[in-house]
Amino acid sequence: MRFDQYKIAQEIKKNLEALGFKRPTDIQFKAIPSIMNEEDVMAVAQTGTGKTAAFAIPLINKIHVRKSSKRVEGIKCLVMVPTRELAMQIGEVFRTLSDHTRVKTFALYGGVEQDAQISRLQKGIDVVIATPGRMFDLISQGHLDISAIETLVLDEADQMLDLGFINDIEFIKRKLVRRHQTLFFSATINSAIKKLAFSQVKSSAIRIQISPQDPVAKNVSHYVMFVEMDDKRFFLERFITDNPEHKIMIFVRTKVRAERVAKAMQRAEITTSVIHGGKEQLERSEVIKSFKAGQCRILIATDVSARGIDIPDVNCVINYDMPTKAENYVHRVGRTGRGVKKGDAISFCSTEEKPLLLEIQEFINNEIEVIKIAKNEYAGVIEPPDEDKSIEELIEEQKRWEKKHKKKINKKKKN
Repeated sequence: MRFDQYKIAQEIKKNLEALGFKRPTDIQFKAIPSIMNEEDVMAVAQTGTGKTAAFAIPLINKIHVRKSSKRVEGIKCLVMVPTRELAMQIGEVFRTLSDHTRVKTFALYGGVEQDAQISRLQKGIDVVIATPGRMFDLISQGHLDISAIETLVLDEADQMLDLGFINDIEFIKRKLVRRHQTLFFSATINSAIKKLAFSQVKSSAIRIQISPQDPVAKNVSHYVMFVEMDDKRFFLERFITDNPEHKIMIFVRTKVRAERVAKAMQRAEITTSVIHGGKEQLERSEVIKSFKAGQCRILIATDVSARGIDIPDVNCVINYDMPTKAENYVHRVGRTGRGVKKGDAISFCSTEEKPLLLEIQEFINNEIEVIKIAKNEYAGVIEPPDEDKSIEELIEEQKRWEKKHKKKINKKKKN
């Protein structure tokens, strides 16, 4: 089924066509009809599969169809998200999809002056995408009225609930005096969080799970290199140097680590950008904007940028530090291989991080391919001689070995 066959407004169809959206992804195909029927939905799908559009398209259409003019009659939809970057990104998706419709959307988040936000709210908004902190500030000040809301969306629902926002969510739901629809979307969700989520939706809620046994998109190839902690910077330098055209995201555990890695790359005359929770919001926004535009091709980030951020054409994600939570691996590597694009995820795993690797493999139900490094090759990266194999060559060797190995297995099966 194509988008032009859906019973949605022509304005939205034109926007989808302009964006190159022809057919719905699996999550969009399964979620859109239920949302249009005003059912509660709990959806879990891989990163990069179009979850935002899966709820944005039907919600924009519902508001547009019901409005006779551009006059606003109160906020009809509230989308709650855990991070500012995600609020900005989802806000941009809603803005693009609602272009030329009667729907007005706005992203609300902290770290910036609130006066301009208050002024925008006073002009009338249909859809608000918000982080909890700034949202509650403006509710308590009387600048944000949510009494007319008909749909509540929790994006990255597992993190929202895991971070202890359940009381905030329950508070919001008590404020919703009208009968309302609740939508939960996420890439990962565990049994404890799932139980909390079930408590917030109707018993008849539609449950959608795309590829539950494989939480990572098939477009991502996974590799791990066993590299000691103090040697990681040399391997990172080598990989970046060997791939001068690659757009690369590098994930580290803390903001202190992010700054240290950036300084190490600077000493190697490699330009990088850094984003973490310790940066001012304006700087964080500029870094993301620059990276998206390709003005900077190397971004060092903490997990503040691991969830939901849609940056086009990221060739590779490097886990410089192994994530301490297995589900964060899924969100990190989901920054590459988005849509129909291919991508690589390479993890630098030190001896002390091997238990984390085992947890990740169990979580994704897959064993990550090991890039084997001979002792002389390892030493060559730390103290490179004139001739040595690049990390990219090692990856290509691994891919060739996998292809050959799979052919042998398939041949045995046929026999």
